[in-house]
Amino acid sequence: MASIGHVIVGMAAARFSREGRPTTWTPFGAGVLWSGLSLLPDADVFGFRLGVHYEDTWGHRGATHSLAFALGVALVALAACARSARSRLPEKTTVANRACGAERLVVAKAARLPALRTALITLVVVSSHSLLDTLTDGGLGCALLWPFSDERFFAPWTPLPVAPIGRAFLSSEGLRVAAVELIAFSPVLVYAVWPVLARLRWKRVT
Repeated sequence: MASIGHVIVGMAAARFSREGRPTTWTPFGAGVLWSGLSLLPDADVFGFRLGVHYEDTWGHRGATHSLAFALGVALVALAACARSARSRLPEKTTVANRACGAERLVVAKAARLPALRTALITLVVVSSHSLLDTLTDGGLGCALLWPFSDERFFAPWTPLPVAPIGRAFLSSEGLRVAAVELIAFSPVLVYAVWPVLARLRWKRVT
């Protein structure tokens, strides 16, 4: 699958993670973060330059496309958010700044990333990459059950065209795949960008 669908999933996760919650993240920053997590399993393509073959355990759609890998990333997110929460705890305050310090603490607690919720969204976003790749009609399947099995899996239904890898994507076939994904993920894209569109519409009215 091309990167377009995965990026759109990341954009949707950015909106969902911020929905109705105070945060210090900008929409753009959140979009970049979650899209990066959505694309993370494809870091295995750098193995080609190191002599790793497609069908190897650490080859493309291998270990990094497993559910265990997604769980590992989610646990890292859980630990990072928990550590961030602890770092926001206030130190001893004087009588003069106690009220101000309490106010800052309330704001910090409201704006921080909820650890468990963020970890769960991370798990869904990273694992969605592999599950979506199983819907493609070419290449090898995904090693969903690694490290227990290196077997590659496809979904029973494979409606998405497989994307050419590397520079081959810059071709008419790559453009066709990108167009198909853009159409297929258009409802998710609308959900992701709707708040931005609504703000632009409101500015035009006012």
